[in-house]
Amino acid sequence: MFRRVAIIGGGAAAASVLSELLERESPQPLQLDWFAGTGRPARGVAYGSDSERHLLNVRAASMGMFAGRPRGFLDFVQRDDPTIAGTDFLPRRRYGDYLEAEVARALEQGKARGHHVNLVPFEVDALVPEHDGITVIHGERSHRADAAVLALGALPPQPLAGVSAAALDSGRYVVDPWPWLAQLDAVPPPRTVALIGLGLTAVDVLLELSARWPKAEFVAISRHGLLPEAHLTHAAAPADDGAELVNAMRDGPDIHRWMHLLRETIAPQGTEWRPIVDSLRPHLPGLWRELPPEQRARFMRHARWAWERVRHRMPPQVHEAIAALERHGRLQRRRGRLEAAAPADAGLQLQLQYAGRGDVLHADLAIQTTGLTTDVRRSRHRLVRQLLTNAHVTDDPLGLGLVADPDGRLHHHGQPWPHLFAIGSLLRGTLWESTAMPEIRQQARQLADQLLAG
Repeated sequence: MFRRVAIIGGGAAAASVLSELLERESPQPLQLDWFAGTGRPARGVAYGSDSERHLLNVRAASMGMFAGRPRGFLDFVQRDDPTIAGTDFLPRRRYGDYLEAEVARALEQGKARGHHVNLVPFEVDALVPEHDGITVIHGERSHRADAAVLALGALPPQPLAGVSAAALDSGRYVVDPWPWLAQLDAVPPPRTVALIGLGLTAVDVLLELSARWPKAEFVAISRHGLLPEAHLTHAAAPADDGAELVNAMRDGPDIHRWMHLLRETIAPQGTEWRPIVDSLRPHLPGLWRELPPEQRARFMRHARWAWERVRHRMPPQVHEAIAALERHGRLQRRRGRLEAAAPADAGLQLQLQYAGRGDVLHADLAIQTTGLTTDVRRSRHRLVRQLLTNAHVTDDPLGLGLVADPDGRLHHHGQPWPHLFAIGSLLRGTLWESTAMPEIRQQARQLADQLLAG
């Protein structure tokens, strides 16, 4: 077994691995060094928002932190309010409360079992994997560990190509909306706000800004100009386990054929496609692994946007709030790609491109809401850059995190490390479905098994 483990990251994935290890019986006490960074441990970016408007996109009954207790979150919130139903979509703030409570409970249990946790409120600057362990460096200090787990979550977003340095320096082009939203009281209300991207991040930003700035108008720009789909008001169970469709997909791993099979399966059901999409979810990592590299690239180019819309959906009440903004003329959606952004007339001039034609949009403020960032090649994350520069890890060719085995062991020079692991979004190139809590908790459980087995 690995007795001393470094867990690097301050969000839900790191908290899940930590808690799984502390809850286990092990032959010898564990020494866990949790490098949680400077934020609020366990909450991370995903659950750090204090806004009641930012809701979970998964129903409460499915958001338990532990694979063995999938209803744990529902039990937690029902202790305070028994009227909450498992089908409800609750504020992400409440989920952050739950994560903190679960970590506190796990720490107490771990202490009773003789485990020791060293919470380090700093970022890790470098990792040096060696044959007999790993050296973890932060500042001028270093720690030795038998194994390390990268639980970094989404990487910090980078400005889109074409955004000028002057636009960034003006403060009118916001690259990362989450820390910016936390300081919103200091921002003077604008008249026109442009959102670059139209996924779930854009939806959250729209909800907050439209309420805080009742006179502001919004223009949301994306390649297809479409919002995420909405969940049904009431949960719909899959008609079956999806085995017939999955088997048919495995018979020919080809994106064009898969899309044809999906359309054929959905057509007899009328317009209710959600249970079919949801029935595929547990099979997606296996299906993704069967796709040849050229088919994965084809999916990324032509089908990813459509899949993300139907897979990552809005709660019904959020969908209605966004629809109301459109009905009242406060939100316009436009198709296009941002080509350039530069200061102009006390605001920004945005040059857009769509179907070979150019267009210009003037806005007081532009916010980049392109969502999850996993391209390590473009990242300025200090630890990620060090690992890549020193060839300790290998980047995914499609920009989907790092190359790894399905069990999370990271690769270098075509081989997996025996003691360097990842969990969550960095494994998207290996598992594809690797960013939501139902998948992360299963990864955490399996990873804890491996670490204790050694």
